[in-house]
Amino acid sequence: MQAVPGTRPGPRFVPPSGLGWLVLVLMMGMLWRPAAAAETPSFEQALSGLATSNFKEKERAVGDVIAVRHANTRVVLNALLEGNLYYRKSDRRVFIGTAQDANLQLQDPVTLSPAGTTEPSEYSKITTNNQLRKTLKSALASFDLADADPQVRLAAVSEMLRSLDADGVSILRAREGTEPDEAVREAIRTGLAIADLDGEDAAIRLAAVEHLKGSLNPEVFNRLTAIVTPTDAGSYAEPDEKVRSAARVALASIERWRSLFGTLETLFFGMSLGSVLVLSAIGLAITFGVMGVINMAHGELMMLGAYTTYVVQLLMPQHIGASVLVAIPVAFVVAGGVGVAIERGIVRFLYGRPLETLLATFGVSLVLQQLVRDIFTANNRPVETPQWMAGSLQVNEALSITYNRLYVVLFMVIVFVILQLVLKRTSLGLKVRAVAQNRAMAKSMGVRTEWVDALTFGLGSGIAGVAGVALSQLTNVGPNLGQSYIIDSFMVVVFGGVGNLWGTLIGGMSLGVVNQVLEPYAGAVLAKILVLIALILFIQRRPRGLFPQKGRAAEG
Repeated sequence: MQAVPGTRPGPRFVPPSGLGWLVLVLMMGMLWRPAAAAETPSFEQALSGLATSNFKEKERAVGDVIAVRHANTRVVLNALLEGNLYYRKSDRRVFIGTAQDANLQLQDPVTLSPAGTTEPSEYSKITTNNQLRKTLKSALASFDLADADPQVRLAAVSEMLRSLDADGVSILRAREGTEPDEAVREAIRTGLAIADLDGEDAAIRLAAVEHLKGSLNPEVFNRLTAIVTPTDAGSYAEPDEKVRSAARVALASIERWRSLFGTLETLFFGMSLGSVLVLSAIGLAITFGVMGVINMAHGELMMLGAYTTYVVQLLMPQHIGASVLVAIPVAFVVAGGVGVAIERGIVRFLYGRPLETLLATFGVSLVLQQLVRDIFTANNRPVETPQWMAGSLQVNEALSITYNRLYVVLFMVIVFVILQLVLKRTSLGLKVRAVAQNRAMAKSMGVRTEWVDALTFGLGSGIAGVAGVALSQLTNVGPNLGQSYIIDSFMVVVFGGVGNLWGTLIGGMSLGVVNQVLEPYAGAVLAKILVLIALILFIQRRPRGLFPQKGRAAEG
C-alpha cells in the first residue's frame, strides 16, 4: 500500500510469533483481576508446571498461569523474572522466596501470606533463559498497559521501547485503538513508528521518520542516528537517500530541542545551587552587615541545623514526611539559641575588633565540631528524604526536575520573603536597620543596641540552622558539613554587598548558575577557581559589592 504524502501510514499487520500470540491473548481480555485473591486449584496447578528444568515446558506453564486470570499472576511473573521463585523439592510446590541471611523467607503465591523461613537446600530456584525473560517482560508490560493509572501505562510503553521486538509491536498495535490517554497513545505511536523504520517499504520508513521528527525519546534519537551514520564499510543501514535526508533534518530538530532543554536543566541546577548558597549566606549577611562580626562558626550553626533534622527523625520514625517540617522551627530555635549564647558569651566583648572576632569564632567552630563528634561520632548520619521530596518531575523526555532541589528553591524564596517582612514590618527589623545605619544615633534614641546585637546574631544563626535542614536533604550530614559552605557564604555576601539581602539573593543565584554552567567544561575544582578569580577582579572594581550598604555606617 502506497503511503499518502504527509501522513503516517496505517498500522501494518505483523504476524506475531508463538510468544506474541500468548501476549495477544493476554491483551484481548485475559487481564481481568478479581478483587480478592482466592485459592484457585487451577492456579496452583499452573504454578506447579513451572517446577521443571525444561524451558519449553516453563514457557507453556507461564501461558497457563496467565490464562488462569488470578489476582496474583503479575506478582508471580515478576518474581520469576527477578529470580525470586522457588519450588520445594519434596512436593514441587512453588513459593516466592527472598534470601535473608543464610535462610530463605517464603511467601505463598496464592494468598501472598508469609510461609515461614527455611533452609535453601530444601528448595530449588526456578531459572529463566533469555527467551523466557523476553516472554515475561512482554507479559508484565501487557499487565501494566491494562492498569487504571495512565502513568503506569506510560512507563510500561517507555520500558517496551528500550527493547522493541515483534511481540512488543503486536502488543502496541493491539493497544493503540483502545488507549484512552493521549500521552500514552502518542508514546504507542512513537513505538510503532520506530518499528516502521525496519519496514521494507521506503515510503513507510519515510513517513515514520517524519512522525518521529519532534520526539525527544532517547530511543528515537539513537535510531535516527543509526540511520545517518555510515558503517565501517562506508555504507548506510538505510539504503534510501530520501529517508536518510529526512532523518538528518529530524535529528537536527531533535538536537536543537535537546540542547534547549539541557540548558534549562543546567540553569535549574544552578538555581538550586544558588538557593543553597543564599540560604547559607543570608544569616551571615545579617550578622556581618549589622554587627561587623566575621563569624567563622556560621558553617557549624548550619551543621547544628542538619543534626537537628537527624534527631527529629529519630524521635519521629513513623512520620518521616512531617519530621522535616517539624525540624525547621526546632533547628531555628537550637541554632538561634547557640548563636545568642556565642554573642553574649564571646562576641560582645570583641566589637570593633573584626580580626579578633574571626579568631574567636573560629575557635568556637572547632569546639562545636568536636562536640558533635563526641555526641554523634565522626561518621556521617543518615537523614531520610521524605516521600513527598523523592523522585523527579518529568517535564518531558529530555527534561526532569528533582523534587528535593525544587523544594529547596521554593524554601529559599519563603525564607527570604519572611526575613524581608521581619526586617521591614516589625519593631525588631526597624531597630536592626537603625543600628546598621548608625549605632550611636540609635543608642541615643533609646534603642538597646546590646540586645539588638544579641537578637540579630540569634536571627542570623537561626537562619543558618534552617539552611542546615535544607542541606540535610542534599548532602551528607557530618561534623565537617559547615566547612564546605563557609567560604562560599562569605563570597556571596561580599559579592552581593555587605548587609544587603537583595544583594545576597542576586549574588548567590548568580554564583550558583555561573558555577553550574562552567562545571561541564572546566570541572568542579577549576570552575570554583574561575569563579573566585572573577570575583576578585569584580571586587577590585566595586569594593562594596553589587549593592553597597547605604547610611553613615557605610561611610565609616
